[in-house]
Amino acid sequence: MDIKTIGRDDLIDMEYNTSRERMIIPEYGRNVQRMVDYLLTIEHREERNKQAQNLIAIIANLNPQVYETDEDPDHKLWDHLHIMSDFKLDVDAPYPPPAPESLLEKPEQVDYPEVSRRFRHYGQITRQMIEHAINLPAGEEKKALTEAVANLMKKNYIIWNKDNVDDAVIIDNLKTLSEGQLDLSDINFADKRELVQQAPSSNSYNQKKNRKRPSNTNNNYKRKNHKHKN
Repeated sequence: MDIKTIGRDDLIDMEYNTSRERMIIPEYGRNVQRMVDYLLTIEHREERNKQAQNLIAIIANLNPQVYETDEDPDHKLWDHLHIMSDFKLDVDAPYPPPAPESLLEKPEQVDYPEVSRRFRHYGQITRQMIEHAINLPAGEEKKALTEAVANLMKKNYIIWNKDNVDDAVIIDNLKTLSEGQLDLSDINFADKRELVQQAPSSNSYNQKKNRKRPSNTNNNYKRKNHKHKN
């Protein structure tokens, strides 16, 4: 029997999945799991090796993205084959089987910067501007950029919070974000009303969107009148 014929009985098999055995890697489907189970029953090693190669080709076709996302895709496919066999498959594979304990390892925790969580409403571009301002030499350009960043933060704060904003709060936040590396002693803040007028609103966006959308009412009226005249 060839490994490629395994699973054809499923065309007439009406068993519920809840009554079947658990699939170890469900993404490959039940037929692939049945092929793996069949591999374990092949006694002759040479035939088992041959059918294992056939099955690797099958799961490669089912998972073509592995060749785009992994540096060693063939190794990963062989690992999947060993995992689906519950590490019981004995074949002459080009790679050693993975250790069963490796599946129990938890991924390393990704630590998020505290600053990012506290001041995410200011946006990533604001952070980049702050870093650029820090690296500038002392002078008028650095002072102007620092003031522009402060007003941008105030504008973003108004959009996010919709309440009155105290300039002292912006100064304190900018001091934290810049780790105290910017001179904030002489910042001229824009008036809140001016910043609110600059901020885009959902209503203005919808009005622009509606203006771009042509109305068919006049066109339909012209077509009807043209037909009546004819």
